Parts: sequence; C-alpha cells; structure tokens
Amino acid sequence: MSAGWVAGAVRARALAVRCPGAVGAREIAVCPSLDEALRRLGGTPYVRYTREAAGLPEAQRAVSATLLWHLRVLAGWLPRGGARLLVPLVSGFEVANVVARLSPEQQDRVPPYRLGALETVWRRLDRAATPAELRAALAASPWGDPGGDTPWALTTGMRMAAARRTALAVPQARDWAVARAALLTARELFVHGRSLPEPVRRDAARLLGGRASAAASYQEFREGLPAPARRLLAGVEEPGGLWRAEIRWWRTVRDDGAALLRDGRHGPGVVVGAVAVLSVDAWRVRAALESAARGGRLGEAFDALA
Repeated sequence: MSAGWVAGAVRARALAVRCPGAVGAREIAVCPSLDEALRRLGGTPYVRYTREAAGLPEAQRAVSATLLWHLRVLAGWLPRGGARLLVPLVSGFEVANVVARLSPEQQDRVPPYRLGALETVWRRLDRAATPAELRAALAASPWGDPGGDTPWALTTGMRMAAARRTALAVPQARDWAVARAALLTARELFVHGRSLPEPVRRDAARLLGGRASAAASYQEFREGLPAPARRLLAGVEEPGGLWRAEIRWWRTVRDDGAALLRDGRHGPGVVVGAVAVLSVDAWRVRAALESAARGGRLGEAFDALA
C-alpha cells in the first residue's frame, strides 16, 4: 500500500474519532433550546461553521458544510487520483446546489456548497441560465441526461444518477447505492404516483433489475429487488412505512462504515468507512438540532437511529 493511502487512512480515522457520536448527539438533542444546542456544538468539529448560524435551517446547513469540509480535507491527504473515490460519495452536495438553484425561496439566500476538487461539474451547472441549459449541461457530463427539465425531473435524475455512479465507482458502497435507488424508486412510484423519466428508469433497472423497476405494485416491487434492497424493505409492508427503511439505511451505512474503519489494512476501504461514519454523524447532529429546536423532544427518526 502506498504512503499516500496510509496517510489518507490515518487521517480518515482521526476525523472519524472526533465525531460527537450517538452519545454526544443525544446530549445535543435534549437541550431545551436551539441556542443551548449550538453552544454544546462549540466543543465539536461542527463549531467551524455553526458559530454564526441563526435559526434551525442555517444551523443544519452549517453541519452539512462541516461534513463537506472534512471530506475535502480528507481528499487532500489521498494519493494522486485518490480523490476520485470521493467524488460520487459527495455528489449529494451538488444535487443540493441544484435544488437551491431551482427553488425561488432559496436561490438568492442560500449560498452553494463549495466542493473544490470534489465537484463533478458544478461550476458548469452554475452557469446554466435556464432549466433547459441545466439539463444540457447534465447530459454532457458524468451525471447523464435526467430525462426532462422540470425541477422534479432534474433532481430525480441526479439522485438516481448519484446511486448509479456510486455503485460503479465505489465497490465498498455498492450495496448502499442499490438500497438508496430502491428507496428513491419506491417513493416516486408508490408514494407520489409518478412514472420515472426514461433515463432514470434505465438507471433503476441497472441497479434493481428489470422486474422491480417495472413493477405495477409495491408488493411486486419488493419481491423483485436484489438482496441489499430487499433486506432494506423487509417488514415495510406499505409505502407509508418507507421512513423506517430510510432509518434502516442509515443504520446499515453506520455499521458498515464502522466495520470498514476497524479494518487493520490501510487503503480505500478505510476512507470509504470514514465517509460513511462522518455522514451518519452529520445526519444525526442535524436531527439532534431539530429536536432541541422543539424544546428537547426527541424525534422518532433520531431516536430510532441514535
């Protein structure tokens, strides 16, 4: 193993061990106010961006910005070309930037996440003046054509493409990507009752198989899924219970990521494990801040994960 991967693995473990973890997040969640919760974050790595946060949405976004900063730092420790491993894993930040661009409420008030070397084509997307230009820029990039230029088509296409790109480029995260694609497909087809655009349907078929992606009922969809996604939806008998599958997905990423971090070998697996652990921690802290904003009442989703 090269010295670059050894250095990256050491840095990855160092970043992960600084997380507040489940115990720290619960202490934040039971704070009687958001202000008190933000003061508690002062002793964590999240203080870098949350120090000036005003209100829950800004505080939660600051937590996500901290996660992205840590992943950019980690990428800088990897050997030449190693950062390519992280690009699909952080693609959700590029999706979030596009969501903000397409939202009249957020467009002028929410600054984009700064991805640096981890961007796919964000600067090109940022220059698009219309949704049609945005679609064309996506189609000419690793994202691929989303199949439409409505806000829903653009963001749904990007989310499915993120799963496809992760499954192809990051073997350690393939099962997570397949399960994520199943959640996205199930919500669109059986909660919102929307047919997937053709390119999105093709990506879903590659990840989930033709039977699941073309299923006419939720039950048929579950029965046709590959093993990682079938495990995710086990016991979720109705589409209304998909939130439980979402929590199970985060638990799986948490447990798999911790196992990769414990691996004694230095290499890409440790780095992917750190990305997983850091991402779950940020998700948990965001949920904890929401609980504190409600006066310290734990939300069901937070309690289920933490």
